Amino acid sequence: MDNNIQIGSERLMLRPIRLEDSGSIFTYRSDAVINQYQGWIPKTIEDVHDFITRRTSPEINLPGTWSQFVILKKDNNELIGDVGVHFLDSAGFQVELGCTLNSNHQGKGFATEALMAVINFLFNRLNKHRVIASIDPRNLKSIQLFERLGFRKEAHFKQSIFINDEWVDDLIYAVLKDEWNTRS
Repeated sequence: MDNNIQIGSERLMLRPIRLEDSGSIFTYRSDAVINQYQGWIPKTIEDVHDFITRRTSPEINLPGTWSQFVILKKDNNELIGDVGVHFLDSAGFQVELGCTLNSNHQGKGFATEALMAVINFLFNRLNKHRVIASIDPRNLKSIQLFERLGFRKEAHFKQSIFINDEWVDDLIYAVLKDEWNTRS
């Protein structure tokens, strides 16, 4: 991934994930209770190393790949979360987002601010057409977050994803570029 990419907002800076981020990421991602709706919960620091080196694309904007950005507070450079961007289609116009925030920093508007910055980057710098989020219907905080961002519910798939040893439903939320750029 182009390590020079930086996405900024008022309080936050997002940049591509690095191996040296492993310890901070393990601290908040390994909490199975807080992250019960996540598809990936590392059990060891080596799981985080593997995730960074094998499952994160070294280049941004390649169809079928994930790019992972860490969320840093500008005032103290503390790593407080991450945003995953999945480049879905071969035409390159649709992406999926996921966000994980350290529980110590939830409820302070950081996820909203980080996602707004990433969505602006995707629509206005990478010229994406549609951004989606796949959400477990039990994850009410994520549903509220994406609705607050102006995403609409497009689908509810019954028991369509096998995660953490169970079949779970999947909600799809989405927003189009023209909707995003004309929101009030």
